[in-house]
Formats: sequence, C-alpha cells, structure tokens
Amino acid sequence: MRIAMVGCYNGMQRAMSNEWQLTELRSDNSKQAETGSQNSFNLDNNTMDMFFPATGNNAIYTYWLNTYNNIRNTNIVLQKLGVTYDPATGANIFGTSDIPMTDSVRKQLAGEAMFIRAHHYFNLVRLYGGVFLIHTPISAAEAKTINRSSVNDIYKLILADLTTASTNLSGKTFSQISAGDIGKASRWAAKALLGKVYLTLGRKPEAITELTGVLTASSGYSLETTYPNVFSITNEMNREIIFTIRYKAGGLGLGSSFGNDFAAGSSGSTIINGSGQGWNTATFDLDTAYMTTISATPVYDPRRVFNIGNFGTGNSLRLYPRKYLNPVVITNDGESDWPIIRYADVILMLAEAQGNNATSIGYISAVRTRAGVTALSTSLTTVQFEQALSNERRLEFAFENQRFFDLVRFNTTLTTITAEQTIKNHFAREYASHYIRYPVPRLTLAELQAKVDANHLLLPIPQYELDTNTQLVIAQNPGY
Repeated sequence: MRIAMVGCYNGMQRAMSNEWQLTELRSDNSKQAETGSQNSFNLDNNTMDMFFPATGNNAIYTYWLNTYNNIRNTNIVLQKLGVTYDPATGANIFGTSDIPMTDSVRKQLAGEAMFIRAHHYFNLVRLYGGVFLIHTPISAAEAKTINRSSVNDIYKLILADLTTASTNLSGKTFSQISAGDIGKASRWAAKALLGKVYLTLGRKPEAITELTGVLTASSGYSLETTYPNVFSITNEMNREIIFTIRYKAGGLGLGSSFGNDFAAGSSGSTIINGSGQGWNTATFDLDTAYMTTISATPVYDPRRVFNIGNFGTGNSLRLYPRKYLNPVVITNDGESDWPIIRYADVILMLAEAQGNNATSIGYISAVRTRAGVTALSTSLTTVQFEQALSNERRLEFAFENQRFFDLVRFNTTLTTITAEQTIKNHFAREYASHYIRYPVPRLTLAELQAKVDANHLLLPIPQYELDTNTQLVIAQNPGY
C-alpha cells in the first residue's frame, strides 16, 4: 500500500507536465512565443493564450486524461483500504480492509490518497466546471453510463476528502517530520488546501478557521528568510513548503523537464544544457509589474531577477521563466520541485479572507519585506488593499500556476478586481507587440477582448469524451 501511494504521488507529475498551458498561459503572466508557427502544439497554445481554444485542443485533453488517470490510482488505494465515498451524504466511510495494518497507518494512507484526489478534483472543477464524479474504480463500460456531475457535487467530494484528511493525516510539526515522511501530505497541507477551497466558494469564515489553524505554532511552518531560499535545490522541503510535487534528477526518470521547457528557444547551452523550448514565455506586462511594485521610481522588485530571465536584446528580447532553472546533466532531468502550497500562500489567502484591516495588511507586508520590498502603509482604501493583494500574489507566485485561479477567485472574494477585466487590460497592453500573426486575418483588439467572458473562464470538456460515448449525450460547456 505504501508503494501504491508512491505511485499516486508520482502520478501528480504527469498532470503537472502541462498545467501551465491551462493556467499561466491564460493569465497575464505568460504568453505563447511562437505566434507564427503552424505546428499543432503552437496553434493550440495560440488559441489557449487568446481565450478561444478548440474543443479538440490537445493540451486540454492531455491534462484531463492525466488527471483522471491519477484519480483512478487514488480510488484503487482507497478501495483496498476499505474506504468508500457516499455521494448522498457527502461523507467518506471507513469500512473494513483485509490488509493487515494498524488503524493509524490505514487512516494516514487514506488521508494521503484523499488529499491527492481532492487536489485533482479542485483543479478539474475550476478549469472545466462540473466534471465526471468518479470516486471508486470503474470499468470502461461503466464509465460510459456516468454523465457529468454538478459543480456543487464535485465540491462536496472535495470538502469531504479534505475534511477527512485533515482529521486523519499526521499533525507533526515541521521540525518533527521524519526523513521517511518528507514530502507526504500532512494535516497542515489538507487544512491549507481546505482553506483555499472555502475561499474559492466565498465561505470566508470557514476559510479563516482552516488557514489560521496552519499559522499556529503547532504547524512549525513559516516564511523562509529569503525568496530564493524557497526554491533552492539544496534547501528542498524547507519550512515554507507545505506541499510540493517532487522531482529527482539523476537519470531515474523522475526529473523535471521545466528548465528545458521554459528556457528561451534556440538558446543553445547559454541558459541550460540541451537548450530550451521557449514555452510559457513571460509577458512584458508581468515584467512591468515587477518594476512598478516598489514605488514610482523604476526599480525592479528583487524577485524579478529570480523569476524572469532575459535572452536576446532589442526587438529580439525574450523573457523566460527562471524559477525552475537549475543545471542539468541530462536534458529534461531537473531537480526543482513544483510548490503547490507555501506558507506565503496561506498568509496571503488569510489576508484575502479577512479583508482590509491592519492584520491583513501586515500579512501582505510580511511577504513583501521578506522579498526585499518596502512594507505597505498601515491604512489603505479598499481599492488600494485589493490591488496590493492581487499584485503581491501575482509577483510572489509567478509561474506557480496560481495566477489564473487567483483571478477567477477574485470575482467572488474581491469587489474591485475581476478576472475578465484584468485579462482584457492585459490584452490591451500586449496587443501591439504580441498578438500579431495568428489567426489570419489578425483579430482586432476589440474582437480579442470579446473572447474574454464568463463562459470562457472555463475550458471546454474534451471533444474526445463527447464523441466516444455511444450511450450518453454529454453537454458541452456554454460558449463552445
């Protein structure tokens, strides 16, 4: 069962391999660099970037497939542990298991599987809306008899999984975690993710309860002393990393490809051994945000040089993500982990849930000063507070696949910032220099901005799912 759980953790890598296409690329952080290329990968990225992906977009289906593959892994583990989910009551039930183990070990393993399953469904429901609620292993024939569930029913499972996990997972403080348990889901990871789910649902009091619980001394987590320390490959699983998807270099088949994926294309060995693909290119919009965050004086936020690299000059200048860039001996075999929940995320979510008050401003300032940026004024208007919160999350979590989800959540939690207007403003700022070659004829700015609406905040259900089900008619999302 422990080996099976290793498989579930490993399965998270597959979904992560292209999550940036569905998140960062659809935000104001990232853009498609090869706008004139006619190969299918780049054409898919073009339309994803510009908010009108086709229902047959390969990235959309690849992510869907990899996510459901790992949900299946977690369902198998839970079945063998004798754990079932009751959709009627929204509760996980611990039955009997014929595998000899102590009750505490069984509940720990079940909690880990539930955390991973909840993580996957949380991403699916935010990206696609109501999806297929599969909570036990099923056959291909059975799958064709199950239609999409409502958004509410998906969240019911997520809340059940995380509530159960937070009760049963280890609550050891950070300093007490043994070498064999490093990287596993913990009570603090479950509570932090549960807090984000509640915040996404607009249930702020419950979010505050869960997030405050992670801030207690009993968790042992806190901010790292410097921003680069959080991501150093010699300081992995540090006191700020509450949960991360782990990678291991060394020719084991467990390394990260992101250093090569994101380094500037055709850069040879200048940036990384094996050159770069040029994917997930940083926008000039994000670059400008780092420059203006300190004051009116055009000085870069110190996080900029860590997160964004320059390749080329003048009109050929390309900005690329540096966060996952470390030396590699073998191409696509990096060491960098991908953080899912950090302590900085927890305190900034708490600020978002509490709203504009001195404590919330203090949380934002703590993240700023750790990064080497001046603290905020202790008194802000609602507009100033919400803009400061949005900016801080954007700069702090750049290229961690947080920005798109943040913008959509702000539609519920903030009053002066919306996802649609933010993306429309982004298009206006980037239009002259970027959205120029595809499709032909070129969309006007007004036509491009018109693509950004509530319907297109969701992705389409992969067309393959609709076409191959011969027993059910599966509804496509509105607008596709």
